[in-house]
Amino acid sequence: MMPTMNGLPMKKFTNNQTIKHTIPLLSALLLATLAAIADTPLSASAPPPLVLKTAAFQHYIEDFNQGDNELYKNFYPNVAAWDFLKNNIPLLDCPDEEIQKTYYFRWWTYRKHLKQTPDGFIVGEFLPNVGWAGKYNSISCAAGHHLYEGRWLADPKYLDDYSRFWFHGGDPRRYSFWVADSIWARLQVTGDDRIAKELLPDLIKNYQAWETEKRDVNGLYWQTDDRDGGEFSIGGTGYRATINSYQYGDARAISRIAELAGKIEIAREYNAKAAAIKSLVQQKLWDDKAQFFKVLPKGENKNLSDVRELYGLVPWYFNLPDADKSVAWKQLMDPQGFYAPYGPTSAEQRHPKFAISYKNHECQWNGPSWPYATAITLTGMANLLNNYTQDVVGKKNYYDLLKIYTKSHHLKREDGTVVPWIDENLNPTNGDWISRTRLKTWKNGTWDAGKGGEERGKDYNHSTYCDLVISGLIGLRPRADETVEVNPLLPVGTWDYFCLDRVPYHGCLLTICYDKTGERYHRGKGLRVFADGKEIAASARLAKLTGVLPRKAE
Repeated sequence: MMPTMNGLPMKKFTNNQTIKHTIPLLSALLLATLAAIADTPLSASAPPPLVLKTAAFQHYIEDFNQGDNELYKNFYPNVAAWDFLKNNIPLLDCPDEEIQKTYYFRWWTYRKHLKQTPDGFIVGEFLPNVGWAGKYNSISCAAGHHLYEGRWLADPKYLDDYSRFWFHGGDPRRYSFWVADSIWARLQVTGDDRIAKELLPDLIKNYQAWETEKRDVNGLYWQTDDRDGGEFSIGGTGYRATINSYQYGDARAISRIAELAGKIEIAREYNAKAAAIKSLVQQKLWDDKAQFFKVLPKGENKNLSDVRELYGLVPWYFNLPDADKSVAWKQLMDPQGFYAPYGPTSAEQRHPKFAISYKNHECQWNGPSWPYATAITLTGMANLLNNYTQDVVGKKNYYDLLKIYTKSHHLKREDGTVVPWIDENLNPTNGDWISRTRLKTWKNGTWDAGKGGEERGKDYNHSTYCDLVISGLIGLRPRADETVEVNPLLPVGTWDYFCLDRVPYHGCLLTICYDKTGERYHRGKGLRVFADGKEIAASARLAKLTGVLPRKAE
């Protein structure tokens, strides 16, 4: 068993591992010791939580640990989970117990995937090794999700290492991956542009490689559905809204990073690339009759596929479409489209090839609900509600879909107990985790080790959830400047209170509170935003707010 101090693992270091990992760990151990004595946070400089008391949420982590069969351990095993989480994640208090519990559960699972390697820390997707992964069991497919979710961690070293890893040891093009966009998204939270500037040459080389490997003479990018993270789909291989949107997002991000670095010509070049992709996606992949983005098969004189797939909403993740395309979102809430009790479905339910199958391959994107795609959809929906003028969907739709997604985070064990859970693909009608049901009987009633074994899909790190709560529901909209923007997507009258506390943002700690009566948090009525304890914005009601960080306001 690995030795620990105050719950933090003490690892042996080999000569080929750099001292840069030893020093932070020793510092963490020292601070943990001091914290145990003084009952203070594990940060040497950060003030304590401004409103919420950390210990009030410890029971969630203890319960998760108690009910867990921990077969695989990475840098922070369960015994160290609370020590890590209490000093790294924003704290959430809200009246919806399921959302609150799932929020802490998803941070608890994310922590499981922090892995130290000779190339620094990386974030995993599967806990056991799988045959389709790359170095250190890394997979680029969900790495964009890893960066969006992990950007809210207080300690930057994990994602600093992880960002570098993809260009110095990893394989960023094994699957489609919006790497530049996700690094830019993280910069908007941290306010620190050093990693983005450092990696700018690598981001450009990666983009150029995508152009060489996947862009055709028509200007569009193509991808197989499998390498797009959507195998056995109805739409299949071709010019997909996914890879083209990712390239659009990456071009926009490279342009912005280049501008920060003073490389104006590169900024202009990549802004022009993004504009070209935007035009092509809307000209070539938009089906005007179906009012939806679809797959265009490769080859001459091909027609768009005849199916609407949830991936057709990906362009909004990057704010690509013009406002008139917002009509596509009608399909999200349509029971013949994507809406389902445990949805959204990966393909429209009215299509004759829509299927929920327990035969053949265990991962199919022709009907089941996938958290990977649900997370992309909710992020895109938050962008739609914040950045577009439209009347197709509203805040209630966002909240309803988040509630459905939250409800899916459960598993009923054989003894009848229901536990928090995140896995691969869902039966959209009853919430059964399809891959898990399939794999546990794959070889005569035993787990198939060749497919990853018992824990293949358990605690699957293939989506976001906490980021959806922070940037969507609570509404902290990250920006590169020193303005703090908060626009809750919580429908008015739904909750009487909420608090998101100790949010690391541009070198400050933010607190976002809504208190209908002012009696829960004693910080005044209505919506209020604090930076390092100083109020920077307030409203008597739940509405969009902006404020300026203290160091810029003075």
